[in-house]
Amino acid sequence: MKVVIFDMDGTLIDSALDITTTINYVRATNHGLAPLSSEEVVEIINRPVRNLAKLFYGTESYEARDKALFESHYYDQCTQNLRLYPQIEELITTLRHHEVKLSVATNAPSLFACRMLSHLGISHRFDHIVGPDTVGASKPDPKMLHHILSDYGYEQKRHRAWMVGDNQKDMEAARAAGIGALFATWGFTSEAQGDVVLRSPLQIVEIVLAS
Repeated sequence: MKVVIFDMDGTLIDSALDITTTINYVRATNHGLAPLSSEEVVEIINRPVRNLAKLFYGTESYEARDKALFESHYYDQCTQNLRLYPQIEELITTLRHHEVKLSVATNAPSLFACRMLSHLGISHRFDHIVGPDTVGASKPDPKMLHHILSDYGYEQKRHRAWMVGDNQKDMEAARAAGIGALFATWGFTSEAQGDVVLRSPLQIVEIVLAS
């Protein structure tokens, strides 16, 4: 058995504009702050250590009103400018053709993840779409990966598995789970951090089928 677990934002899909739009809506509505660019938002999100509440809203921790407004606005916003990265659909089709198990482990709430992947017509092609609300922890904690692998009946000595992501947290989660760490440079950051650096999605096919 072979398993590929994907991050979502910045790996399968480009969601930067919609995330930025909602963050700026909360900034303006609740705090009277000027808008941030998508580049600024993505850079902040990908910092290994950061206080997002402070950086986005100027508060020491997330306020309930900010969380509520973000979620209500993003529910409609999250599908407005969403797109798959090039080659992703071909990648998924090819891996499934070769009976590779496919799942998603994202730090986005599973409600939004399912909505976004359904909108793009690919949610049914994954066995699991897991968010931190499913297991009570976000990456780099490997709980989401362990949850998925356990459901597959994964055995490290008999099977192969990889995590594909565009963030240091994805790579740390993969290593903690004892699986391959494949770093996607086409997403939200091009700074190589994984065991294997991917320049295009279809490289994943080569790696998985050769193993």
